[in-house]
Amino acid sequence: MHPMAFDSSNTTPNSLEKYENMFVKCVVGFLFLGVLYRFYFFTPFPPVLDSDTDFLRNSTVQGSETSHLPGVYSHARCNIFVGEWVPDSTAPFYTNKTCQSIEEHQNCMENGRPESGYVYWRWTPRDCALPRFDPVKFLRMMRNKSMAFIGDSISRNHVQSLLCILTQVEKPNSIYHDKEYRSRTWYFPLSGFTLSVVWSPFLLKSAIFENKEGVASDIPRLHFDKLDPAWVDRYKEFDYIEIGAGKWFFKTALFYKNDTIVGCHNCPQKNLTKFDFTYAYRKAIQSVLKFITSSEHKAYAFFRTSTPDHFENGEWNTGGYCNRTVPFKEGEVELIDLDLAMRKIELEEFAKAAASDKSSVLRLFDTTHLSLLRPDGHPGPYRRPHPFSGKDKSKKVQLDCLHWCLPGPIDTWNALMMHMLLHE
Repeated sequence: MHPMAFDSSNTTPNSLEKYENMFVKCVVGFLFLGVLYRFYFFTPFPPVLDSDTDFLRNSTVQGSETSHLPGVYSHARCNIFVGEWVPDSTAPFYTNKTCQSIEEHQNCMENGRPESGYVYWRWTPRDCALPRFDPVKFLRMMRNKSMAFIGDSISRNHVQSLLCILTQVEKPNSIYHDKEYRSRTWYFPLSGFTLSVVWSPFLLKSAIFENKEGVASDIPRLHFDKLDPAWVDRYKEFDYIEIGAGKWFFKTALFYKNDTIVGCHNCPQKNLTKFDFTYAYRKAIQSVLKFITSSEHKAYAFFRTSTPDHFENGEWNTGGYCNRTVPFKEGEVELIDLDLAMRKIELEEFAKAAASDKSSVLRLFDTTHLSLLRPDGHPGPYRRPHPFSGKDKSKKVQLDCLHWCLPGPIDTWNALMMHMLLHE
């Protein structure tokens, strides 16, 4: 017999007991590891953070203007919103052929955009890795939960991006839409996941006289002292929300308080008090964040910062265009004054709200900078099918340098959102 072989016939009772104990310990150890594995990978994600826990209150991020703010996402001292776009040959999750929910205005491939290089870029945070979005894991995390995207057309743009990716692994049922399909709800029956978009471009109560094509018959009426019931009345339905506004506050508008007109922005009426758009925007953000942090219903809330446009040599109605085909590099572009003013308000009001957020439900979804670097990802003239076809070559073509082609840069926002959820 080999000297290292084990002969049970020559083993004493004490030896047998020792080996039996070792065997039991090994089995228990493997079972424990199995339980840990199942818990980590398969436990449904909780809808709300523990009110006694604040993962990010004291975190700091190097090289970011938001590093001092409470409630700013940071994992291993990395701000996932600071980085650069790098070339990536990986194909997008979907195309205009595999996703049926892309609106015409964002369906750049179907509308004849001649090049597709804008889909082959990946956002890379400066000091950490950002994993590719995993739709299977996301739906597992969101089992029997509800998520809503609340705000303007950028919110609708984002929810369509998420919907396009998720429908590659599970088909949802459309269970609600308003008359103009601006607010919608889908239900994923296998996951029990409910996904909504709530159209509320001012976030405050307002009367808007504009059709889906952007043609207005009158100027908006905006109530400083009332939130929009379109989302407030449904707030308790949602476990997660992403909420944000932006460009609508540049519009001419009449302002009300206690149902009485108190002034206006950019209006021709001489007898009304004139307010800068920043006044209305600050009022809206203050009211929204106060409602979220003081509500008894603790929905996990992503506060999305505003998105800059990329019109050059004019605005959308004065001949501005966006014909770049590659992203900007760091330092090649800066926010214009109007966007800087909005960003200042967003960061200031978020800091105040997060500091008083005892339940830690509020997170900054800071997409401004990474969006600023993508002038190539907009529909431009391809918001309509084949805009340069036909006999009339001199016809005026409306351009869109604000929203995003689908697929396109906004798909990355889903990876950012999932990364934040996973690491908290």
